[in-house]
Amino acid sequence: MIIVYHQNNKVVEVNFQGENIPFSLESVAYNLFQIAEKYSDELIIWCRLDLKSNLNQSKIQDVFHHKKIMASYNLSENHFLPDAIEYVDESLFLNVKKDVCYPTWLMSGDVGGIHASVLNLLRNKIKEDFSFNYFLVSLAKLAMLCGLLCYSEPLLVKDTSKVLTKKKSSNYLVFRFVKQHYKTGWVFLLFLNLFLCESKFALLPLITSFGFRKRSLKENVLDDILIQSAKKVTDKKTTDVIIPTIARKKYLYDVLKDLSKQTHLPKNVIIIEQNPNLNSSSELDYLQKEFWPFQIKHTFTHQTGACNARNLALAETESEWVFMADDDIRIQDTFLKEAFELIENDGTEQVTFGCYEPGYLESKKEKQKTQWDSFGSGCSIVKSVNLKSVSYNLSFEHGYGEDSDYGAQLRNLGFDILFSTKPEITHLKAPVGGFRSKPVLAWAHDVIQPKPSPTVMLYKILHLKKKQLYGYKTVLFLKFYKVQNIKNPIKYFFNFCKQWEASLFWAEQLKNKSKKNIN
Repeated sequence: MIIVYHQNNKVVEVNFQGENIPFSLESVAYNLFQIAEKYSDELIIWCRLDLKSNLNQSKIQDVFHHKKIMASYNLSENHFLPDAIEYVDESLFLNVKKDVCYPTWLMSGDVGGIHASVLNLLRNKIKEDFSFNYFLVSLAKLAMLCGLLCYSEPLLVKDTSKVLTKKKSSNYLVFRFVKQHYKTGWVFLLFLNLFLCESKFALLPLITSFGFRKRSLKENVLDDILIQSAKKVTDKKTTDVIIPTIARKKYLYDVLKDLSKQTHLPKNVIIIEQNPNLNSSSELDYLQKEFWPFQIKHTFTHQTGACNARNLALAETESEWVFMADDDIRIQDTFLKEAFELIENDGTEQVTFGCYEPGYLESKKEKQKTQWDSFGSGCSIVKSVNLKSVSYNLSFEHGYGEDSDYGAQLRNLGFDILFSTKPEITHLKAPVGGFRSKPVLAWAHDVIQPKPSPTVMLYKILHLKKKQLYGYKTVLFLKFYKVQNIKNPIKYFFNFCKQWEASLFWAEQLKNKSKKNIN
């Protein structure tokens, strides 16, 4: 392990195995690349000189448990990039929870680290900016899409309560960053949102940003780095499978058959069967008539809804791991075996797997294993102990957003979610069951129909920052104009505002309902 101490964008000391080694008077980024080239199999840590005593060296090996991890911790109340970036980026990676390990590309020069092998592959592909913070944020933003796992990690410091005062960054910086890391159109949306929301006419920063070239990386740039996590995440590898189902008898049977052929068999399969007909009973006769090489826990209920069904199923789990499945998927015989090989290799505790319809174009499938800001309720494996404090929010029932909300709850507790392209799941997208009835939502008969859907809005107000919500509103306003019937822009503007307010109103109603249910 090599520790680079720096101050005011200059290296002041480099320590390797207790000995000081030579360094350059060039930028901190330049020094990192030089050190990585000479010490290609070492972990490189950076630390501000005034934080030397606060660096928690005893936890560093726990944090960097494999080579494709980049982590840092920001001891300031604000990030290096101005919060105006929130008008452009809607991902959860901006809403960092500083008390837990949290996925983000908002890296900090305060304390952090990266493996030399990553830097060596990025050499001459990432500009060595004089501003160390800009270099780190740019590297993380680009490399995160290439499989680098990036975190805000409080374990890197002994005392997180020590707050540093930093200069506020200007709009010039955020316009430059957007121009270099997003599609060009986003700089105009940033300009528009600053004007509409903050009455700032940032014309000069907008114009200046066009002096900077776009940055990008090939998504396979880090593929040559083979990883093996030192973190032990499995013990018995016992697995429970949970499946909510409604009127898909044949499809569910095929799922059970796939599970029965697994080379790594599940211990329990927990089925929540739903039928709203009060006079109905279970149609799953094969659960008792056939032999299954696992225990089946079957619950029949007249209450419909995937959120409630999954909560009921999760309450029945007893194994170390949970495979959250759907009733219309198909998996290969080696799916669970391969899934646990990946889990052990990467030291991860939450994985969502690629889930595609038959015939889905290979060219459109994700190619890279990455951190994800969503969650797949029908195609994920999660460590059971991490689910004890989370549940599906019933306010999302029969709407959209419950998956993303569940994933956000996990991240807020410090549990990252990995998206893996392999092993793959086939999603048949079976037609809805014959006795299903479309629920009548509370706002269904309102004269002004909410836009977006109140459940989508609920997710936004629960998990996004204010400026992210404003940015989403602007994008929705522009996109929706093309597909709605009102072509008079002034009339459309006033109608959209009414729809937006209606959505906010119903989202707040759902939010309050959720609080009452919790209490």
